[in-house]
Amino acid sequence: MPPPRWLAFRRRLQPEATRTVEPESRTPLGPQGPWLTDPDFSARLHSATLTLLDLVEDVMHDDFTLTEAIDGFRYHAADLLNIPDQYGILVEADAAAQIVQAAGKPAGPLFGPTIAQGLARIETLPIEDQENLVRAAARRYATTEPSRRPARTRQVPTAPRVQPPRRTR
Repeated sequence: MPPPRWLAFRRRLQPEATRTVEPESRTPLGPQGPWLTDPDFSARLHSATLTLLDLVEDVMHDDFTLTEAIDGFRYHAADLLNIPDQYGILVEADAAAQIVQAAGKPAGPLFGPTIAQGLARIETLPIEDQENLVRAAARRYATTEPSRRPARTRQVPTAPRVQPPRRTR
């Protein structure tokens, strides 16, 4: 698949003398166990979403629409977001949902049609308003940083024993 259109604008080649060679095995580590229950990986996904929101705002300065700016980062998640590429789609979807919610619209399910409808409505706004919504989404999302501690299960208190009523004569 060809790289997204925005990537060509962001690449700045280094002179041959200073270019460093990176090892091919630089693949970010995935979650330790199921990704939903790994607090460290969850924090990395959160950080990746914040980075993506920042990159989207930056790319929009180059006259890209909102959906053009969001789309395609998943293919470069290892390099740009420090997560394995296969999790890039989650970050794109989360960023899109955050932008829709910043516009005051319900996002619905992460991969549901309401996010696409919300993005379509947002794209009818002037570009400055769209950029402001991306900034607002990033600020709002930054305040919801996940805890790195594993989730604790809450003990449900046992109901007090109810004694049957005593019969009186």
